[in-house]
Amino acid sequence: MVRHATIVFLFVSLFAGCTPEQKKASPGTTPLVSLGTISPGETASAQQQGDRNQDQTQTPITVDDSRKNAITNAVQKAGPAVVSITVTELQRGYTREFDTFFFRYFDVPVQREVKSSGSGFIISEDGLVVTNEHVASKNSKTIMVALSDGSKHEAELLGSDELADLSLLKIKGERTSFPYVKFADSDEIMVGEWTIAMGNPFGLFADGQPSVTVGVVSAKERDFRPDPQDPRVYVEMIQTDAAINRGNSGGPLVNSNGEVMGVNTFIFTGGTSSGFVGLGFAIPSNRVQKIISQLKESGSVSLEYDPGMNFVPVTRQLIMQYPSIPRVLGLFVTEVNKSGPAYECGIMPGDVIIQIGEERVTSDMHAWALMREYEEGEEMTLHLIRDNKQYKTSMKLRKRVRGR
Repeated sequence: MVRHATIVFLFVSLFAGCTPEQKKASPGTTPLVSLGTISPGETASAQQQGDRNQDQTQTPITVDDSRKNAITNAVQKAGPAVVSITVTELQRGYTREFDTFFFRYFDVPVQREVKSSGSGFIISEDGLVVTNEHVASKNSKTIMVALSDGSKHEAELLGSDELADLSLLKIKGERTSFPYVKFADSDEIMVGEWTIAMGNPFGLFADGQPSVTVGVVSAKERDFRPDPQDPRVYVEMIQTDAAINRGNSGGPLVNSNGEVMGVNTFIFTGGTSSGFVGLGFAIPSNRVQKIISQLKESGSVSLEYDPGMNFVPVTRQLIMQYPSIPRVLGLFVTEVNKSGPAYECGIMPGDVIIQIGEERVTSDMHAWALMREYEEGEEMTLHLIRDNKQYKTSMKLRKRVRGR
């Protein structure tokens, strides 16, 4: 009995020395070590001050921050370098006019100006612009470039290559500094990574503001054999499902780092329509840089090797001039360099080359397109006709060795 009373007495004595304020604060008080030096009121004030200091060191997250991602960052980085291109060309045609003197219709040649639009992007601070050759070519009379800031400038054509479908422009004027975009290494492209197609589809954005569509790399290294009707060389193309439409030609295909993976060039519709169906193709950046460097240096593109011969296409006029020429589509060899590969493999002037590799040759442009698929050090198989007999030879491709 005495033991129980003692316990009760100690329990009551423990709370007897506490004020009502202290009793209320006890359940939530922090460590007792501060009770001997700081009063309860001072403890609460110090804790609030610490909370304020912690809030000041942490930047508050806003709704705008949550909207940003890799795509928006890439667009913000590359967007200022994307341009809209408007080209005026002179097209020749014929119109039928009635002659009252002869009392009949005649075809009269006429010229007319035709405007077209496309896209491009700036690759250097001094205003070099890359686009497709079918957007801006040697037939262009005037080329106007509109930047995303709304400014418009005239541009000149430094060089173009029909087979590679690439052109290099230079913005004219007093302005010396332009926003530009960098190239990515197209050999490092991964199937499935993000792609951003930027440009001016259907010429809707006259002020130069680019439109943006997003997709992924669907495939890479897609090759399209040169078509005799259109012998452009499209090899190792990047396939994407980012929407590309008419007017996007020449615009950049950008990765999530804001770097150019390739040049948007054409779409495949499968004969269903003339619009985008999920199959877009871009020229890879490494190939673009290789072509552009030659255009910047000389204005044209040459083979990495020298075949050591000159040729012309077999035409009706040529057959009428030289009746002994076989009446077949091919290349009539006019000159052979005795220090070149053609002479070494037995080709002679007067031969008619009818096949390169596995492809029949239909024109000189088609032949150059086929030859571009070979590199220095490789062997090229040629089929030719001489004295109405067909021969086959193999030519080792190398640089020209000039004779003494």
